[in-house]
Amino acid sequence: MAVNRVRIGKDKADLVQSLVDFNGGGGPFQTYADVIVFAATLGAKSQGRVPLHVISKEPAPISLEIFVSRGYDAVIKLLAIAETNDPKILSVYETDAENERVQIFEEYANGGLELLQQELKGVVDYSDHILLLLNLERFPQNSSDQEFDLSRFL
Repeated sequence: MAVNRVRIGKDKADLVQSLVDFNGGGGPFQTYADVIVFAATLGAKSQGRVPLHVISKEPAPISLEIFVSRGYDAVIKLLAIAETNDPKILSVYETDAENERVQIFEEYANGGLELLQQELKGVVDYSDHILLLLNLERFPQNSSDQEFDLSRFL
């Protein structure tokens, strides 16, 4: 049985590399796998599943074993079962099921990376901006809670 690899779109490769804290890069994530899992969950939340067209050579496709060793295989399986509503997709004996799980995961990650590309355009410090996004998600702002809203003047 061949080991699957999670691929990254060539148009998102620079973003993925800039999000990793490698050689003093200062990105908010430790590994490419961390970035891809974050992007996949972001893509799933926004229902943004985008097929990959051209595959990046750098960063190279990531072995599925890395995701398993970091405990991310549960995320891959959850996204697959949520997408297909078919428990057979979780089969460890069928390579077609594993290939489909990886494809679903890749496409959600690609969709999440597209959202991040748009959101981080022109941002200097990715860590702070991603933290702000997470805080906004955790503590949504209601317009009725604000005393005076200047945004209507923008």
